[in-house]
Amino acid sequence: MVIDETGGLHGVRDMDAILGLESAPKQKVFGKELYPTIFEKSAVYIRDIIMRHPFLDGNKRSGMTAAAVFLEDNGHEMVAKEGEIEKFALRVILEKLDLEAIAAWLKANSR
Repeated sequence: MVIDETGGLHGVRDMDAILGLESAPKQKVFGKELYPTIFEKSAVYIRDIIMRHPFLDGNKRSGMTAAAVFLEDNGHEMVAKEGEIEKFALRVILEKLDLEAIAAWLKANSR
């Protein structure tokens, strides 16, 4: 859907990475959630899609979209000024942002 709306090459590069997305935000360690907040769970989608490049094209767009949809499904809305979401997606790569930094940005840019 993201590629259809914004252009690019359709296709999957790494099916295992995509399949892992379903369970990644729900991971537990010793019975405790690894990502307990909605923003940390959303950050997993951004990190894993943007950094692992499971699609042939549109990974930054798909990562940000997946996080936005997850937030909306859980009662939050990603809000940012025009162009800020795209700038942040680039920051994730260029600055190799960790999960905490991504989650903090999401929390600051959601309501």
